Amino acid sequence: MKITGLSLLALCASSVTSRFVEKHETDQVIINGDSDAEQLYLIELTPWELAMVTEEQKWDLKRKGVNFMDITDNPELGASRAVRSISKDKKLPSKPALQKEVKPMLKTLSKLEMQNHLETFSSFHTRYYKSSYGAQSSAWLLKTVNETIADAGADEYGAYVKHFKHPWGQNSVIATLPGKSNKTIVIGAHQDSINLFLPSILAAPGADDDGSGTVTILEALRVLLTSKDFIKGNAENTVEFHWYSAEEGGLLGSQAIFAEYEKTDRDVRAMLQQDMTGFVQKTLDAGAEENVGVITDFVDPELTEFIKKIVTEYCDIPYVETKCGYACSDHASASKAGYPSAFVIESEFKYSDDHIHTSDDTITYLSFDHMLQHAKLTLGLVYELAYAKLD
Repeated sequence: MKITGLSLLALCASSVTSRFVEKHETDQVIINGDSDAEQLYLIELTPWELAMVTEEQKWDLKRKGVNFMDITDNPELGASRAVRSISKDKKLPSKPALQKEVKPMLKTLSKLEMQNHLETFSSFHTRYYKSSYGAQSSAWLLKTVNETIADAGADEYGAYVKHFKHPWGQNSVIATLPGKSNKTIVIGAHQDSINLFLPSILAAPGADDDGSGTVTILEALRVLLTSKDFIKGNAENTVEFHWYSAEEGGLLGSQAIFAEYEKTDRDVRAMLQQDMTGFVQKTLDAGAEENVGVITDFVDPELTEFIKKIVTEYCDIPYVETKCGYACSDHASASKAGYPSAFVIESEFKYSDDHIHTSDDTITYLSFDHMLQHAKLTLGLVYELAYAKLD
């Protein structure tokens, strides 16, 4: 996620490297993969602007609040976008229509479930995507999602979860819930965290960014699977829940996934990203009304309009339109591949959490009442689109 503000300490820390750190500190995190400080990466700052940078220069851009996609491994992502956009009708419902089924389910969403999961997920020293902790947290997430599916009995009807493997150590996680067709609805969040002071060393609990989104969609999944009709595969469309690795590295995990989906012509009809769902204090301190931030730039307009209607129908707070710039989260990978994508965040972007990317991104600052609203949005959207005829 884009940084809205950094302390003087953070700016000073940008010039520090691991050779100035005590040996016992470097033992805290095991780094996977190539650690060549001079290796160059091809990044996309806008659809029309590319640059070659080192890894440290990537982190420096993030410290300055500059978004980018690291397209080094997926420079052809989006090559067939025009063909896909023309060849497939992606018309969505005009309005929510399944209130009778959805509203009782909303009452069973649990703040305690989200809190318990987030306490564990943010207890890893870091979820930096090249670290052993990042691999461990991904393994915990895979296990937890698998247990969620098994506890619901959904595995008996073909639901499953698996790792989407990456060379850097932390794998993405994809849960697949089959419907009557291969038309697919994707709900996403990113699982990695980062401390931009010293990414490979310092603690990065990542409670809000994006532990909050991770457990928000996990809770929506849990309640979705209480629908016997849904787990039996009677929905019109297939549903997938994605937890992406390496978003902080330049949307690396989501790019790899959507590059594979583009290559195999996967029929993704909608993708929603939930990145940071728990911080509301700055909104309240500003005297503004608690709300859901609906991103309006670099997103699919039709899907975004439908999400606004979902918020109005199923949430207890309103939405506010806001912008975050190019490549500000993983929905950008889906969009670049030609798939309709959208992004919601905890607030108007200027009021979003300024503790992120530090050791201070902890549960202390988060509101589980607010996260519950994002869970309601997620559950309402995924159920409505799962049962929609998208021909």
